[in-house]
This record gives sequence, structure tokens and C-alpha cells, in this order.
Amino acid sequence: QVQLVESGGGLVQAGGSLRLSCVASGSISDINNMGWWRQAPGKQREFVVRITKGGSVNYADSVKGRFTISRDNARTPLYLQMNSLKPEDTAVYYCGAMTYKMYWGQGTQVTVSS
Repeated sequence: QVQLVESGGGLVQAGGSLRLSCVASGSISDINNMGWWRQAPGKQREFVVRITKGGSVNYADSVKGRFTISRDNARTPLYLQMNSLKPEDTAVYYCGAMTYKMYWGQGTQVTVSS
């Protein structure tokens, strides 16, 4: 079992920045990939960025050049630095961790005003 707790969301004006954090506990050594997903009102959850156990990173095209994922050596905490935020980035952001199954945090709200 893996438990994930996100923090760092909030309200920010367009062009601003936020940093999200995700603290993992439990069977951390079983985690392969970790990442961030988001879900806007009325939309499906979408992929934002993923980092593999070996450190390879993949970003969604919509956030490339603006968002940066990072982590401590022990895989936790996991961070998401979000710069140049846009109103369309408004969503609940979820931290995810994959072992033999997928685990999710409770989500943190990010609201970007125009």
C-alpha cells in the first residue's frame, strides 16, 4: 500500500507560479513511476508529467517549458513547479504512484485567474 498526500495548490493570477508537493508513505520501495495528473471541471483526468524510477521524465505538450517535476532521492517528496500559469491550467491536481497498481492522492485545487 502507498499513501499520497498533495499540498501547495491555491489561487494565482495568470502568469504566476505555484509549487505542488506530494509526500508518499507506505511501500515506497515498490513505486516504479510517479507523476501528476489533473482534472478540470466537466473533463476527464489528464496526464501532466511522469518520472520513472530511473529518472526519465515525460511532459504533456500543454505544459512543456512551463512545468518542472522533481523529487528527492528517496522518491518522496515529489514536486511540481508550475510557472507561467494560464487559466486553462485550472484543475484539481493529483499525485499518482504506480506499483503493481495505481495509487492516487486526494488532489489539490489549482485555480488560475485571468
